[in-house]
Amino acid sequence: MYKYVYGSDNMNLKYNIGEKPPKMEMFISGIQWLAITLPIILIIGNVIANIFPNINAVIYIQSLFIMVGIAILLQITFGHGLPSIIGPATVLLIAVIATLNQGMGSINSSLIIGGVILAIVAFSGGMKYVEKLFSSKVIIVILALIVFTLIPSILDLTIINNGVLSSINFIFVLVSLFVILIAHKFFKGLWKSAIPLGIMIFGSIFYFLLLNPKIMGNFNVSTIAAPNIQMNLAVPDLGIVLAFLICFLALAINDVGSIQAIGAIVKLDKMEKRIKKGLGITGIMNVFSGIIGVIGPVNYSMTPGIIAATKNASKYPLYITGIALIIIAFSPFLVAVISAVPRPIIAVVLIYIMTAQIGAAIMLAKENNSFKSMDDGIIVGLPIIIGTMIAFLPNTVTTELPLLVRPLLGNAFVMGLVIALFLEHIIFKKKRNNT
Repeated sequence: MYKYVYGSDNMNLKYNIGEKPPKMEMFISGIQWLAITLPIILIIGNVIANIFPNINAVIYIQSLFIMVGIAILLQITFGHGLPSIIGPATVLLIAVIATLNQGMGSINSSLIIGGVILAIVAFSGGMKYVEKLFSSKVIIVILALIVFTLIPSILDLTIINNGVLSSINFIFVLVSLFVILIAHKFFKGLWKSAIPLGIMIFGSIFYFLLLNPKIMGNFNVSTIAAPNIQMNLAVPDLGIVLAFLICFLALAINDVGSIQAIGAIVKLDKMEKRIKKGLGITGIMNVFSGIIGVIGPVNYSMTPGIIAATKNASKYPLYITGIALIIIAFSPFLVAVISAVPRPIIAVVLIYIMTAQIGAAIMLAKENNSFKSMDDGIIVGLPIIIGTMIAFLPNTVTTELPLLVRPLLGNAFVMGLVIALFLEHIIFKKKRNNT
């Protein structure tokens, strides 16, 4: 097992976890984390609103903002204590879609049951042996998997039908990336770390002025209004609970992998306690999510890419992010404005961050001398190939999978990670070096 060394400057980080940036830089960094978190919440919120016609999209998204804001604040204060993108868990959508006919009451109750079990397992130390499974090669797979499995989503954002020709949107994204890479080359310090935020602001303005797309979002809403949260619970049958528990297993694998990946980037040793607390808070927040009727949270694996791109691993800007999310939750008008950010601009931000994440994976491989034989290449290569294949599977194929295995076989990230663990610790265990 390879070691993380706190404070290592191999990634040339400006600020480590426990370091506070200057006030202005911390504010910009906090808003930057916010700008990256918002699209995730909006996309998942709109998906759920489309699935359940009776759900008011704005109110649901407001509730998601509150949930994610609280989750961020709890994680950095009492949980894993790491800078991390937190958002609604897409893996739970599988169980939601599979149990639509049971109603939101049963779904919310199943979320609570799954969250309670996850929290109990985490806080009781049931995950204490998990850290040993995450060798440097497995971490490299995690960093690469999230990039490749995001490609279909990024492509959908790029060629979205928003009144602009898909080919024009594609060209706009490519040209924007070229301009951004020039900025990345010449910008220094605070200016370089603010690139993702600059893309969101100035890229959106330029996109609207140049291409005049169809504006998305309903602006005929109140400026200030609290979300109308109503508890909706019902006794679920055993089949629904089982479907959600399988999804929670996939969520736990995802969550642990994300926490470990962040630890690898910022060079932290002894991750067991952070995993225990982080996974426990994830469980608690899924209970809270079931109570207020929204999809529960998970730590997103794209976080290392953000740290690599901004060179800022401080956890303190996330306090600004969490508080800002809760404030935004009380303004339907702000939710509508944020929803209007062009999807191709979000694609540009994701590509920039994911490019940095690939660089981080390559640097980690070099630092730990992870590749010594063809077997090592198979351990990393096969999970990435299988994960990418699953990511591009048509919905008609994934929906044909049996319900019990769909959360695993139909989830590109989770399946890729499971294959990596299987290859590393079972198939090639005897030949594996201690890295």
